[in-house]
Amino acid sequence: MTKETYNGWTNYETWRVRLELCDYDGASDNDLDAYDLGQNLRESITELMYHEANGFALDYALAFLSEVNWYEIAEYMIEAYRPQKVDA
Repeated sequence: MTKETYNGWTNYETWRVRLELCDYDGASDNDLDAYDLGQNLRESITELMYHEANGFALDYALAFLSEVNWYEIAEYMIEAYRPQKVDA
């Protein structure tokens, strides 16, 4: 069974988190690979949820975040912040 994509992303959760919560320019540091950046994003946003929600709402937020493809978001961000080559 093939999993459907959402607006070109792995799923709705990944698309929505990238759209709403990942305005992070740390990808420009180039010190992080996609895996490490993805883990940093996951940790930061999960921590944010613990500060912003509690009880039932927190449970739903964490369940939603568990479906996010953090690696995919990180790859996108690294590519988006990579300096563009200019042909001379």
